[in-house]
Amino acid sequence: MKKYILLTGIFLTLSAGILLGCSAQASLWSEAEVELMRSLWIGSLPELPPDPSNQFADNPRAVALGAKLFSDTRFSSNNEVSCATCHIASKDFQDGLQLAQGVGTTDRRTMPIAGTAYSPWLFWDGRKDSQWAQALGPLESAVEHGGTRAQYVKLIQEHYKDEYEALFGALPDFSDESRFPVPAAPIDDDVAAANWAGMTEADREAVTLVYVNMGKAIAAFERTIMPGESRFDLYVEAVLANDISAARDIFTADEEAGLKLFLNEANCTRCHNGPLLTDNDFHNTGVPAVADLPEDTGRARGAQQVLADEFNCLSKYSDATPEDCKELRFMLAEGEELERAFKAPSLRDVANRAPFMHAGQFATLEEVLSHYNNAPDAPNGHSELEVLNLSDAQLQKIMAFLKTLTTIK
Repeated sequence: MKKYILLTGIFLTLSAGILLGCSAQASLWSEAEVELMRSLWIGSLPELPPDPSNQFADNPRAVALGAKLFSDTRFSSNNEVSCATCHIASKDFQDGLQLAQGVGTTDRRTMPIAGTAYSPWLFWDGRKDSQWAQALGPLESAVEHGGTRAQYVKLIQEHYKDEYEALFGALPDFSDESRFPVPAAPIDDDVAAANWAGMTEADREAVTLVYVNMGKAIAAFERTIMPGESRFDLYVEAVLANDISAARDIFTADEEAGLKLFLNEANCTRCHNGPLLTDNDFHNTGVPAVADLPEDTGRARGAQQVLADEFNCLSKYSDATPEDCKELRFMLAEGEELERAFKAPSLRDVANRAPFMHAGQFATLEEVLSHYNNAPDAPNGHSELEVLNLSDAQLQKIMAFLKTLTTIK
């Protein structure tokens, strides 16, 4: 009888412990919060979608060639700038500078690359609609790489002929300087533009096709750059397994409280949602203008630029059909909501990416959170923010949570 009572007592104690754990979990997170966390978890990231505009997007040879082009400083006007100059692997593929530095100084902050293969729009203003089209822009920018497409195709012929031809087919012979002068490109440079205009249409097309293929190879490499698992993801896994003990071994009380604020009162998931913690859309959040920079209208101008882009999804250089280009065909192209609206970047690894915003306006995450808490009026257009009235202690807890989004090395 005593043995029976003892065993019964042990059973009841264990049962109470299990129920207490479940109760603690249930009281900590609502079903809706758990589902929201699941949607932010990296394990919810879907399989990488194809890029119909780039038939070489998932070709291993294109990835290998693109990786080399990405880091080759010869593809610049001074032999010192490559894609990797601003997109530094050890810094989460950004540079940590307020404004990007190529052969000159740009007007905006370098955006991170990880996970951008999931995004329909590239750059802070979305002026490009594919990774390959995005890769081509800086190459001919006067303040980034500073070169021209005629220069670049000659470099391909000189240094990458075999790799290029194994992937894209035979290269034209670009060695005749009278037919293919350098510099030459349809850009805002008198000499380059005049040389370009003096070439035959067929020769201009031959140059541009090789230039486009460069972009498609670089994009194939960039598609392989993805964010890694963070402590937040480990925490979500524990919550989904209903293991509150394991969850609290992963997060501190402040980090846990910060996550709850992130999901609720702070309203962060309005823009930073999904497994990449961005909606890949454009928002006016009242970020101040920088006094010594030109006026920046954000998506208002970017929308018009992508529609007119010679390399957009509907262009002759795209491998997509018009049916594949729904994002471009049905995009919002005008309206007050586009004025000073900038793309919401992923929050993954955000603690390592100071300074913040499209022109590095805020040096620290504390400044960012203060801005969102106070919701000042926008310099132009209408800010989407509303005053949050969070306390300093609450903001510090959100800060603690944001640091858990750093990739585990």
